[in-house]
Amino acid sequence: MLRDLLTEAYGAMQHNRRRTALTMLGMAWGIATVVMLLSYGNGFGQACANIFANFGTKLMIMVPGRSSMQAGGQKAGVPIRFTLDDVDTLTTNIPQITHITPEVSKQANIQYETRTFTFNVTGNYPNVLPIRALKLEQGRFYNAEDEIQHARVAVIGSEAKEKLFSGRNALGERIRIDGLSVEVVGILGPKMQAGEDNINRVIYVPFTTMSGVKDTHYLGSIWFNYETPAYEDLEHTVRSVMAIAHKFNPTDRRAMMVFNLMEQVHQFEMITIGLKILLGFIGTLTLGIGGVGLMNIMLVSVTQRTREIGVEKALGARRSHILFQFLAESLTITFLGGALGVILAYSVSLSAGRLTLYSAMAKNAEAGDVRLIISPSTLIVATVILAAVGLVSGMVPAVRASRLDPIEALRYE
Repeated sequence: MLRDLLTEAYGAMQHNRRRTALTMLGMAWGIATVVMLLSYGNGFGQACANIFANFGTKLMIMVPGRSSMQAGGQKAGVPIRFTLDDVDTLTTNIPQITHITPEVSKQANIQYETRTFTFNVTGNYPNVLPIRALKLEQGRFYNAEDEIQHARVAVIGSEAKEKLFSGRNALGERIRIDGLSVEVVGILGPKMQAGEDNINRVIYVPFTTMSGVKDTHYLGSIWFNYETPAYEDLEHTVRSVMAIAHKFNPTDRRAMMVFNLMEQVHQFEMITIGLKILLGFIGTLTLGIGGVGLMNIMLVSVTQRTREIGVEKALGARRSHILFQFLAESLTITFLGGALGVILAYSVSLSAGRLTLYSAMAKNAEAGDVRLIISPSTLIVATVILAAVGLVSGMVPAVRASRLDPIEALRYE
């Protein structure tokens, strides 16, 4: 029976090829719009993920402040100061931490031969590499042995290398940091850099070596990454542990500022979901316009084939036979148009390439641009929408055809 239905549907479509082609084109444009809009939503979400991955996602940064509440017998306004003991306290009490490093930074004069620039110099443990998602382009990063030996080595950012060496080889060369001579052992790859952020000009040295440039007894901040998905609970735990150590109220946000990158990631995930729903709704409306066109064409077809329907009923055809006959024709046009639409969507996505987004605001940010990503889930959603629109658009004419009175149909001129 399915073969007969498809044969009849094909014959009806061949009878008026121009009308069928235009109707199919409308459905193809509608489903292509759905697929491209959904793929744009996927691309936007991936671009946001790439932007956050550039800085590290499961990352917390702790910066000391000044208490604003009375706690532990201390008055408000007491400055909070971090030391290496706090790093040990966090490591001991919070097993979810995977890597942790203290940080002490300074704007220092960097000199190479006759060139002098003011760059940010930061002292960290060697595990700052995975914590800050740094990528080494040349040479090596300083290691635990360098840390123990107070080795005078440095790893420099990509822009710092260009400013100091102008394309020359920098590995093995010595630069001076506020007069302290250090050897360049590594060069970092370029990172996304927005606005006045000079992240690619940072000079990284071992934490113990930093003491030759600045007093490292009190830390500027503590950075760590973690593995637990419960980032909010982890932040509460961190505040509680540090509040006990420094005698401030755990709810005092000014005493210790915690920058939790996963909060921003979660917010952008919600924005991405909302954008996908909006784009899917707009695409469905566009496809619905094609569905209305299909419905009108099928109603015209029912009118033109009224006598044919009367003859079929007179020969014993049931309502269900007529219903499925016209429904099969509608769905055939729908899914052939859908296949053409998917091909069109793939063609557009491949030819469009990268759509400018974050690279318009930041350097080295091509990974933050939008690419039209047609995923299997996008095709599944588009197919479901297409089937629903095709079924609704084809059902109305099919029901009308099945309900025609055979005697009136035979009299129709």
